[in-house]
Amino acid sequence: MSRSLVIIPTYNEIENLASIVERVRRSSDIEILVVDDASPDGTGKLADAISESDAHVFTLHRSAKAGLGPAYIAGFRWAFERDYEWIAEMDADGSHDPAVLATLVDIAQHSDAALVIGSRWVHGGAIAGWSRFREAISRTGNAYARSVLRSRIHDLTAGFRVMRADALRELDLSTIASSGYCFQIEIAKRIEATGATIVEHPIIFREREAGVSKMHIGIVLEALWRITVWAFTGLRRR
Repeated sequence: MSRSLVIIPTYNEIENLASIVERVRRSSDIEILVVDDASPDGTGKLADAISESDAHVFTLHRSAKAGLGPAYIAGFRWAFERDYEWIAEMDADGSHDPAVLATLVDIAQHSDAALVIGSRWVHGGAIAGWSRFREAISRTGNAYARSVLRSRIHDLTAGFRVMRADALRELDLSTIASSGYCFQIEIAKRIEATGATIVEHPIIFREREAGVSKMHIGIVLEALWRITVWAFTGLRRR
C-alpha cells in the first residue's frame, strides 16, 4: 500500500493549525508533517502537542523563518528519508479544503500523473472571498507566467497539489532557488519540462478566516523577476 504525506508549512498559524489538522485527519488517512519556521506565537509547540497525541502527525522545526520554498524542500527531504510515495502540499490557513485532499491523492494514485494540482483557473475552479482586484492580479500573474514559460498549466502558483516523490527526487532540489510563492511555479514547470503527466482538478480557494496573510510585495516582485529571468535563461525549454 502506497504511503502519502501532506506537508503543511507554518509561521504564526496558531489560530488555524488545530482545525486544519483535525479536518485533514477526519477526511483522509494521509499522514501530516507540520514544518514550522520558529513561529513566535507558539505554533510549533502546538504542533508538538498534536504530534504527541496522534501517531499520524509529525513536526519538523526549523531555526528561523526562511521562506516557503526552503520549508517545503526540508519537508520533501524528510519524506524521502521515510519512503513516502506521494507528497502533498497545502496551506495551514484553511484556504484549501481538506475534504478535496483525498480526491487529489486518489487521482494521483490511480493515474500516471506525476503532479496533480488543485486548480483555481480551470473550469469548475473558483476563488471565494477575494476582491475583484486581487483576483485580477492573480489571474494576470498566472497568465504572464504561463505565457513567458510556455506552460500548459493553468494554475502555476497553486499551493494545493500532490506529487509523486520520485518525480521530485529527479529535480535536484539543491538547484531550486525560489524562496517565495514562485517556488510553486519553479517546481511545477520543472516537472512539466520532464514530459511527465500533469492533471489539474478544479477547487474552490477560500480566503483565510483567521491570522495574517504572508503575502507581501516582496514575494510578488521576486516571482515576477524570477519568471522573467527563467524566460531568457532556459527554464521554459528544459
